[in-house]
Amino acid sequence: MINLLFVSSSLSGEDSRSERVARELIAALGQTRIYERRLGDGSIPHLSGEYLQAIMTAPGNRTPRQYSLAKRGEAYIEDVEAADAIVIAAPMYNFSIPSTLKAWLDHITQAGRTFRYTAEGRPEGLLKDKKVYVVASRGGIYTGESPVKPLDFQEPYLRHMLGFIGLTDVSFVHVEGQRISPAAAEAGLNKARQTIAQIAPLAQAA
Repeated sequence: MINLLFVSSSLSGEDSRSERVARELIAALGQTRIYERRLGDGSIPHLSGEYLQAIMTAPGNRTPRQYSLAKRGEAYIEDVEAADAIVIAAPMYNFSIPSTLKAWLDHITQAGRTFRYTAEGRPEGLLKDKKVYVVASRGGIYTGESPVKPLDFQEPYLRHMLGFIGLTDVSFVHVEGQRISPAAAEAGLNKARQTIAQIAPLAQAA
């Protein structure tokens, strides 16, 4: 049984397409021990100057207030460290990701903790050997030969940030066309489910 971290970031609650398909993916992956982080409820704080000062201060030199602030970010990192696999439900908001998901990435991207720079000045991610699945829902269609493909700042950004901290084994499940028409939305869901059907046997065999 693997430990799976499920990070959901939609503001739509039970109506979220990304979360619905992500749960279908989790079910298809087989026996997992699931821990959830729900970001869409506003529980995750965005970064502040005070918080940045806290995490940039050596642990032994932190004030009680700084220790309390840094502890939250540390908890998010420990979630990732404890996981064998991660499923992220990420809707596209304004061509990118929800600010809550950006905040989560900001919390877990910490120098000396989840990445470092080598002597040659190259970044090295420290969170390794974990499989990541991203269920990316979109109102339009941004894959293939779509004329609006250059406007997709959701997938490239997530691939870059996850890879920067060492999470390079990333598979995307696209849920597209959700705001075009009922027929396009259904076709997008069916295509996503076909992707899940291809991914699940490979994951179970790994």
